[in-house]
Amino acid sequence: MRKEGRIRKLADMLTASYQEHERIIRRDASQQVSLAAVTDILAVLRELVFAGFFGRKRLKSDSLEFYVGELLEEVSHSLQKQIARALRHGSCRLADTLAADIPDEAERITYAFLERLPQVRALLATDVDAAFDGDPAAFDADEIILAYPGVYAIMVSRLAHELYLLKVPFIPRLMTEHAHSLTGIDIHPGASIGHHFFIDHGTGIVIGETTEIGDYVKIYQGVTLGALSTRGGQMLHGVKRHPIIESHVTIYSGASILGGATRIGEGVVIGSNAFITRSVPDKTRVSVKNPELQFMENRQAQPVEFPQESFWSYEI
Repeated sequence: MRKEGRIRKLADMLTASYQEHERIIRRDASQQVSLAAVTDILAVLRELVFAGFFGRKRLKSDSLEFYVGELLEEVSHSLQKQIARALRHGSCRLADTLAADIPDEAERITYAFLERLPQVRALLATDVDAAFDGDPAAFDADEIILAYPGVYAIMVSRLAHELYLLKVPFIPRLMTEHAHSLTGIDIHPGASIGHHFFIDHGTGIVIGETTEIGDYVKIYQGVTLGALSTRGGQMLHGVKRHPIIESHVTIYSGASILGGATRIGEGVVIGSNAFITRSVPDKTRVSVKNPELQFMENRQAQPVEFPQESFWSYEI
């Protein structure tokens, strides 16, 4: 078969597939929320949040107001457009919002979100402090803002969470998944997070939608704050599925804490690789027993055994 014939046959096969699986094809995507636009919006918001670190580098006090106003004008126009597109989506449109009212609703949400930026900046300032205080390898706050993936993931999460609270569809998740793709840190925009939050290293962290995190919490790479089961699918939508982490908790690498009824009390320390599905009382230390190690000497099958020990006061 000649090349043209093969292409025509493949086109027919795909066309038939489009007709069979209508749910995963958009015939008119011109009014779809744009991932590229959302990524650009995040870049401008980052420049507003950490002014002088990104984008325009040399800020002068006499031009700061003009600089901020220019960025706000840019981001408000773009964000309002994307929010309107999200609200127009058939499965997302609010029952009491007429199509003609969507531009006004998008404008209202946009400015309500932008009014929360000072509050978000105040929280992020505590996060930078927590990173500096919690990491002896940190050189200064500038290094943390410019280089730490955890700070970027937290920034995006805090911004997306505000849009989530304003009931904006699509966009909050696009924001956090963009951060996930860059950092390996997966924080659902629905998760609520207190001040002085520190993510150390960060790769492989998963924080589910209904997670509640208190103040002064520190977590390491590979931690999962997840659901016990998602077999219920959409029947679990809106149900509390993820744990509560109270203030002053430290969770070391590889730990999994699961379940909507699971509460990790204030001041708790969770050791590496712990698997927790029930609540832990305040001021408790939790660990898995140390594994038995074997060292083979002189290539002979005579192991040197080390006894099992546990540093923590509470074992699971």
